[in-house]
Amino acid sequence: MTVTTPPSSVRRGAARFLPILAWAPAYDPADRRGDLAAGLTVGAMLVPQAMAYALLAGLPPEIGLYAATVPVVLYALFGTSRQLAVGPVAIVSLLTATALSSVVEEGTADYLTAAALLALMVGVVHIVLGMGRLGFLVNFLSHSVLVGFTAAAAIIIGFSQAKHLLGITVERQDHFHETVREVIDNLGDVHGPTLALGLSALVLLLVLRRVAPRVPAALVVVVGSIVVSEVLDLEARGVKVVGDIPDSLPSFGLPDLDGSLIGTLATTALVITLVGFMESIAVAKVYARRHRYDVDPNQELVALGMANVGAGLFGGYPVTGGFSRTAVNDTAGARTPLASLITAGIVVATVAFLTPLFTSLPNAALGAIIITAVIGLVDVDEMRHIAAVKRSDLIGLGVAFVATLTLGIELGILVAVVASMLVVFARMSVPHSAVLGRVAGTTSYRNVSRFPEVETFDGVRIVRIDAALSFVNATHVKKLIRAHADELTDEPRALVIDFSGVNDIDATGVESFIEVLDELDERGVVLHLADVKGPVRDVFRRAGVWSRLEGRVHTNTNDAVSTIRGERPAPVDQRSLGIDER
Repeated sequence: MTVTTPPSSVRRGAARFLPILAWAPAYDPADRRGDLAAGLTVGAMLVPQAMAYALLAGLPPEIGLYAATVPVVLYALFGTSRQLAVGPVAIVSLLTATALSSVVEEGTADYLTAAALLALMVGVVHIVLGMGRLGFLVNFLSHSVLVGFTAAAAIIIGFSQAKHLLGITVERQDHFHETVREVIDNLGDVHGPTLALGLSALVLLLVLRRVAPRVPAALVVVVGSIVVSEVLDLEARGVKVVGDIPDSLPSFGLPDLDGSLIGTLATTALVITLVGFMESIAVAKVYARRHRYDVDPNQELVALGMANVGAGLFGGYPVTGGFSRTAVNDTAGARTPLASLITAGIVVATVAFLTPLFTSLPNAALGAIIITAVIGLVDVDEMRHIAAVKRSDLIGLGVAFVATLTLGIELGILVAVVASMLVVFARMSVPHSAVLGRVAGTTSYRNVSRFPEVETFDGVRIVRIDAALSFVNATHVKKLIRAHADELTDEPRALVIDFSGVNDIDATGVESFIEVLDELDERGVVLHLADVKGPVRDVFRRAGVWSRLEGRVHTNTNDAVSTIRGERPAPVDQRSLGIDER
């Protein structure tokens, strides 16, 4: 019997959809030690974090562990990042809690089902975007807006854990200021032993992060707090603990596809996809650049989609790639996704054999783990960097921060996206332009405001517009051209528009251009164009503008000036001069 080997093109095509087929056969044994160390380290970190984030999402601790098993394996199979650590994260957990608490009662079986359904919906959205090559849609959330949103979300998350550190009862509120008021109103009920344990855990986590960053601080705190809880019998003293955790492994099951609930959760699924993918792809690209390989954004969407589908089908809740765990994964030596498979194995072993050990784990310890995990999300250094690079980006950052704190997570992210788009439209509506002059002894032209020593010519004004001409900026550009034309009082009264920065023009832009062309003709100002790109030429031809400009379109700005000043004849053979391809 003859075995036929699939063609290499088929194998490459399969590997693009299932990247493990590319890296596993070529696995370098030299990477095994690093992957093993990273898998064990992140696994030790993920177990307590997964339980803590489940608590944040309003779910039992075991749901966080379930979300750290099958989804991690599926991402390792489908993902293109070698270091990205997928699983429950703080912001997605908060989004999950915000969405579910308003439609389902926390602590009920319906709440668990809704969480799994939400994960399944998030997965489907990811996969649809990835298969449709629509990864660019996440660009609607700019980096500066994401920084502002993340900082506000981190503050909300951190404050939401105050009840666990203080040992008080705080009802879940829709807005941050209401939560703050609720905490303040209940300060008189602070439970001393809980506060002492929570603050001790918080200090220990911060110290270990500073002096021993390689040590799994969260695991140390979990073990230490369990020992203290058992020795001092803290549960009997009123300290709330996790309680019994089922030791059953996650099992396959399709959540109830309730049409009305799907409609209610649809917006949240889109928001989680947007925020989760932005967080994941950002950190994945950082480590891809560091290790000199590429990540495919659309395949990453598919991989995260498969991970979330796995979470939905195996009793978990939405997941994505996390900043802190990915950093630990890389630092510990991860070189391939095998590290993630080992991490998943650690979590499975914990669920199968070790859950009884967590019965006495105080909720205050988990709250401290969450607080320390989100402290780094308030990135003051990055805010300063944004302010130094582009001060106007602080508008979107500030709007996202304030809106998220005052309006809530979901509405805040919506306002943030709108703010991003408004900032972009504001910039597009007033595009950069420059008056040009010739560098002495050359044919190069530069902005006279930056190079005041360049040559200018009486009766000739040269203006460069650095943007596509569209309905957004058509009125501004028309006023700009008109204003420059009005300043031409000496002969030959010629205005040269350098079109090298214009890569497109829409119908509104053309109509405005025709209007200004008519006005300049009436005023006796001759309009010349230089360096017009092909797509713009096509639109001008279809609009009948190109024929009106015969003899006034030039290869470059210097040719236009030379023609106006009579130093060379007007262009005739436009194809040979590269002006028109016809």
